[in-house]
Amino acid sequence: MDKKNKTKQLPLYIQISELLNREIAAGHWLPGDRLPIEAELAAKLGVAIGTLRKALKKLEEDGFLERRQGSGNYVKRAPSGRAIYQFFHLETLEGGGVPTADILSVTMDDDEFVKRQLNIEADGKLWCIKRARYLNRELVAMEQIWFKHAHAPSLKPKDLHESLYLHYRDNFSFWISRVEDEVDCAPAPKWVTDNLELAPETTMPKVHRRSWSNEGNIEEFSFTWYDPAKCRYVARWH
Repeated sequence: MDKKNKTKQLPLYIQISELLNREIAAGHWLPGDRLPIEAELAAKLGVAIGTLRKALKKLEEDGFLERRQGSGNYVKRAPSGRAIYQFFHLETLEGGGVPTADILSVTMDDDEFVKRQLNIEADGKLWCIKRARYLNRELVAMEQIWFKHAHAPSLKPKDLHESLYLHYRDNFSFWISRVEDEVDCAPAPKWVTDNLELAPETTMPKVHRRSWSNEGNIEEFSFTWYDPAKCRYVARWH
Protein backbone atom coordinates (compact mmCIF):
# COMPACT_ATOMS: atom_id res chain seq x y z
CA MET A 1 0.00 0.00 0.00
CA ASP A 2 1.50 3.31 -1.14
CA LYS A 3 1.71 5.73 1.79
CA LYS A 4 0.40 8.54 -0.39
CA ASN A 5 -2.94 6.72 -0.57
CA LYS A 6 -3.31 6.44 3.19
CA THR A 7 -6.66 7.69 4.44
CA LYS A 8 -7.11 9.91 7.48
CA GLN A 9 -7.03 7.52 10.44
CA LEU A 10 -9.25 7.75 13.49
CA PRO A 11 -7.42 8.63 16.74
CA LEU A 12 -6.33 5.49 18.58
CA TYR A 13 -8.66 6.06 21.53
CA ILE A 14 -11.62 6.35 19.11
CA GLN A 15 -10.55 3.10 17.43
CA ILE A 16 -10.49 1.42 20.85
CA SER A 17 -13.89 2.83 21.84
CA GLU A 18 -15.32 1.59 18.52
CA LEU A 19 -13.77 -1.83 19.13
CA LEU A 20 -15.28 -2.07 22.63
CA ASN A 21 -18.60 -0.78 21.27
CA ARG A 22 -18.66 -3.59 18.70
CA GLU A 23 -17.54 -6.20 21.25
CA ILE A 24 -20.45 -5.23 23.50
CA ALA A 25 -22.84 -5.32 20.53
CA ALA A 26 -21.50 -8.80 19.68
CA GLY A 27 -22.49 -10.01 23.15
CA HIS A 28 -18.99 -10.45 24.58
CA TRP A 29 -20.20 -8.39 27.56
CA LEU A 30 -23.85 -8.01 28.50
CA PRO A 31 -25.58 -5.17 30.39
CA GLY A 32 -24.51 -5.44 34.02
CA ASP A 33 -21.22 -7.22 33.23
CA ARG A 34 -17.97 -5.77 34.51
CA LEU A 35 -15.19 -5.23 32.00
CA PRO A 36 -11.74 -6.66 32.79
CA ILE A 37 -9.59 -4.44 35.00
CA GLU A 38 -8.00 -1.58 33.06
CA ALA A 39 -4.42 -2.86 33.24
CA GLU A 40 -5.50 -6.27 31.92
CA LEU A 41 -7.68 -4.82 29.17
CA ALA A 42 -5.00 -2.33 28.06
CA ALA A 43 -2.44 -5.14 27.86
CA LYS A 44 -4.84 -7.30 25.85
CA LEU A 45 -5.51 -4.46 23.40
CA GLY A 46 -1.85 -3.42 23.23
CA VAL A 47 -2.46 0.21 24.21
CA ALA A 48 -1.39 2.50 27.02
CA ILE A 49 -3.59 2.84 30.09
CA GLY A 50 -4.16 6.51 29.26
CA THR A 51 -5.46 5.65 25.77
CA LEU A 52 -7.79 3.00 27.18
CA ARG A 53 -9.15 5.41 29.79
CA LYS A 54 -9.96 7.98 27.10
CA ALA A 55 -11.83 5.27 25.18
CA LEU A 56 -13.72 4.18 28.30
CA LYS A 57 -14.58 7.78 29.13
CA LYS A 58 -16.10 8.23 25.66
CA LEU A 59 -18.21 5.09 26.08
CA GLU A 60 -19.28 6.36 29.50
CA GLU A 61 -20.24 9.75 28.02
CA ASP A 62 -22.21 7.96 25.30
CA GLY A 63 -24.13 6.09 27.99
CA PHE A 64 -22.83 2.58 27.29
CA LEU A 65 -20.63 2.17 30.38
CA GLU A 66 -20.95 3.04 34.04
CA ARG A 67 -17.84 3.63 36.12
CA ARG A 68 -18.25 2.53 39.74
CA GLN A 69 -15.61 3.97 42.03
CA GLY A 70 -13.42 1.24 43.46
CA SER A 71 -15.23 -1.49 41.52
CA GLY A 72 -14.59 -0.97 37.81
CA ASN A 73 -16.38 -0.34 34.50
CA TYR A 74 -19.77 -1.96 33.90
CA VAL A 75 -21.84 -2.28 30.74
CA LYS A 76 -24.84 -0.04 31.18
CA ARG A 77 -26.64 -0.87 27.94
CA ALA A 78 -25.93 -2.24 24.48
CA PRO A 79 -24.97 0.21 21.71
CA SER A 80 -27.99 1.63 19.92
CA GLY A 81 -26.76 3.24 16.72
CA ARG A 82 -24.55 6.15 17.79
CA ALA A 83 -21.22 4.59 16.86
CA ILE A 84 -19.22 5.74 13.86
CA TYR A 85 -19.49 2.23 12.43
CA GLN A 86 -23.15 1.71 13.30
CA PHE A 87 -23.89 0.52 9.73
CA PHE A 88 -20.74 -1.60 9.37
CA HIS A 89 -21.85 -5.23 9.53
CA LEU A 90 -18.63 -7.21 9.08
CA GLU A 91 -17.21 -8.86 12.19
CA THR A 92 -14.43 -11.29 12.95
CA LEU A 93 -15.51 -14.93 13.23
CA GLU A 94 -15.31 -14.51 17.00
CA GLY A 95 -17.44 -11.33 16.88
CA GLY A 96 -16.58 -7.63 16.94
CA GLY A 97 -13.27 -6.32 15.66
CA VAL A 98 -12.07 -2.80 14.96
CA PRO A 99 -12.52 -1.76 11.29
CA THR A 100 -9.89 0.15 9.32
CA ALA A 101 -9.52 0.77 5.59
CA ASP A 102 -6.93 1.70 2.98
CA ILE A 103 -7.80 3.34 -0.32
CA LEU A 104 -6.51 1.64 -3.46
CA SER A 105 -7.83 4.17 -5.96
CA VAL A 106 -10.10 7.18 -6.46
CA THR A 107 -11.34 7.65 -10.02
CA MET A 108 -14.12 9.30 -11.99
CA ASP A 109 -16.69 6.88 -13.37
CA ASP A 110 -19.84 6.85 -15.46
CA ASP A 111 -21.21 3.38 -14.73
CA GLU A 112 -24.79 3.36 -16.05
CA PHE A 113 -26.03 0.75 -13.56
CA VAL A 114 -24.74 2.78 -10.60
CA LYS A 115 -26.20 5.99 -12.01
CA ARG A 116 -29.61 4.36 -11.99
CA GLN A 117 -29.12 3.32 -8.34
CA LEU A 118 -28.25 6.91 -7.39
CA ASN A 119 -30.90 8.53 -9.63
CA ILE A 120 -28.25 10.43 -11.61
CA GLU A 121 -28.84 11.77 -15.11
CA ALA A 122 -27.27 9.89 -18.01
CA ASP A 123 -24.61 12.57 -18.50
CA GLY A 124 -23.78 12.76 -14.78
CA LYS A 125 -20.46 11.73 -13.27
CA LEU A 126 -19.50 9.60 -10.28
CA TRP A 127 -16.61 9.20 -7.90
CA CYS A 128 -15.55 5.57 -7.58
CA ILE A 129 -13.44 4.45 -4.62
CA LYS A 130 -11.80 1.04 -4.25
CA ARG A 131 -10.71 0.12 -0.72
CA ALA A 132 -9.16 -2.69 1.27
CA ARG A 133 -11.05 -3.37 4.48
CA TYR A 134 -9.44 -4.74 7.65
CA LEU A 135 -10.67 -6.07 10.98
CA ASN A 136 -8.13 -6.02 13.80
CA ARG A 137 -5.52 -5.26 11.10
CA GLU A 138 -6.33 -8.41 9.11
CA LEU A 139 -7.42 -7.94 5.49
CA VAL A 140 -10.94 -9.38 5.20
CA ALA A 141 -12.79 -7.62 2.37
CA MET A 142 -12.64 -5.34 -0.66
CA GLU A 143 -15.04 -2.46 -1.29
CA GLN A 144 -16.10 -0.50 -4.36
CA ILE A 145 -18.04 2.66 -3.47
CA TRP A 146 -19.71 5.30 -5.64
CA PHE A 147 -21.15 8.72 -4.85
CA LYS A 148 -22.05 11.79 -6.86
CA HIS A 149 -19.21 13.74 -8.41
CA ALA A 150 -21.07 16.97 -7.68
CA HIS A 151 -20.24 16.64 -3.97
CA ALA A 152 -16.51 17.13 -4.63
CA PRO A 153 -15.13 18.69 -7.84
CA SER A 154 -11.70 17.22 -7.02
CA LEU A 155 -10.81 14.33 -4.75
CA LYS A 156 -7.60 12.59 -3.71
CA PRO A 157 -7.12 9.61 -1.37
CA LYS A 158 -5.44 11.80 1.25
CA ASP A 159 -8.59 13.98 1.39
CA LEU A 160 -10.77 11.11 2.57
CA HIS A 161 -11.41 9.80 6.04
CA GLU A 162 -11.30 6.03 6.60
CA SER A 163 -14.95 6.29 7.70
CA LEU A 164 -16.61 7.67 4.57
CA TYR A 165 -19.88 8.26 6.44
CA LEU A 166 -17.94 10.50 8.84
CA HIS A 167 -16.36 12.21 5.82
CA TYR A 168 -19.79 12.89 4.31
CA ARG A 169 -20.98 14.39 7.60
CA ASP A 170 -17.94 16.60 8.04
CA ASN A 171 -17.37 17.66 4.42
CA PHE A 172 -20.64 17.33 2.50
CA SER A 173 -24.08 18.64 3.31
CA PHE A 174 -25.58 15.38 4.60
CA TRP A 175 -25.08 12.33 6.76
CA ILE A 176 -26.16 8.73 6.24
CA SER A 177 -29.29 7.86 8.22
CA ARG A 178 -30.43 4.61 6.59
CA VAL A 179 -28.96 1.77 4.55
CA GLU A 180 -30.36 -1.19 2.63
CA ASP A 181 -28.20 -4.28 2.09
CA GLU A 182 -28.69 -7.20 -0.26
CA VAL A 183 -26.31 -10.15 0.10
CA ASP A 184 -25.66 -12.75 -2.58
CA CYS A 185 -22.74 -14.81 -3.88
CA ALA A 186 -20.96 -14.20 -7.17
CA PRO A 187 -17.55 -14.67 -8.83
CA ALA A 188 -15.36 -11.80 -7.64
CA PRO A 189 -13.55 -9.53 -10.12
CA LYS A 190 -9.80 -9.94 -10.59
CA TRP A 191 -8.79 -6.88 -8.54
CA VAL A 192 -10.68 -8.35 -5.57
CA THR A 193 -9.24 -11.87 -5.76
CA ASP A 194 -5.73 -10.52 -6.43
CA ASN A 195 -5.80 -8.35 -3.31
CA LEU A 196 -7.33 -11.07 -1.14
CA GLU A 197 -4.89 -13.64 -2.59
CA LEU A 198 -7.66 -15.94 -3.75
CA ALA A 199 -7.99 -17.96 -6.95
CA PRO A 200 -9.31 -16.04 -9.97
CA GLU A 201 -13.11 -15.85 -10.19
CA THR A 202 -13.57 -17.26 -6.69
CA THR A 203 -17.26 -17.18 -5.75
CA MET A 204 -17.63 -14.93 -2.70
CA PRO A 205 -20.35 -13.29 -0.60
CA LYS A 206 -21.14 -9.87 -2.05
CA VAL A 207 -23.03 -7.09 -0.26
CA HIS A 208 -24.93 -4.58 -2.42
CA ARG A 209 -25.61 -1.46 -0.36
CA ARG A 210 -27.73 1.63 -0.95
CA SER A 211 -27.30 4.46 1.55
CA TRP A 212 -29.76 7.29 2.14
CA SER A 213 -29.06 10.71 3.63
CA ASN A 214 -30.89 12.48 6.45
CA GLU A 215 -32.75 14.35 3.68
CA GLY A 216 -34.09 11.12 2.19
CA ASN A 217 -31.84 11.09 -0.89
CA ILE A 218 -29.89 8.03 -1.97
CA GLU A 219 -26.29 9.23 -1.81
CA GLU A 220 -24.06 6.16 -2.01
CA PHE A 221 -24.00 2.76 -3.71
CA SER A 222 -21.41 0.10 -2.96
CA PHE A 223 -20.27 -3.49 -3.37
CA THR A 224 -18.39 -5.32 -0.63
CA TRP A 225 -16.79 -8.70 -1.30
CA TYR A 226 -15.78 -10.41 1.93
CA ASP A 227 -13.81 -13.56 2.73
CA PRO A 228 -16.07 -15.89 4.79
CA ALA A 229 -12.98 -17.72 6.08
CA LYS A 230 -11.98 -14.52 7.91
CA CYS A 231 -15.17 -12.63 8.74
CA ARG A 232 -18.94 -12.78 8.73
CA TYR A 233 -21.84 -10.46 7.97
CA VAL A 234 -23.96 -9.66 11.06
CA ALA A 235 -26.97 -7.34 11.45
CA ARG A 236 -28.41 -6.57 14.89
CA TRP A 237 -31.40 -4.55 16.04
CA HIS A 238 -31.75 -3.16 19.57
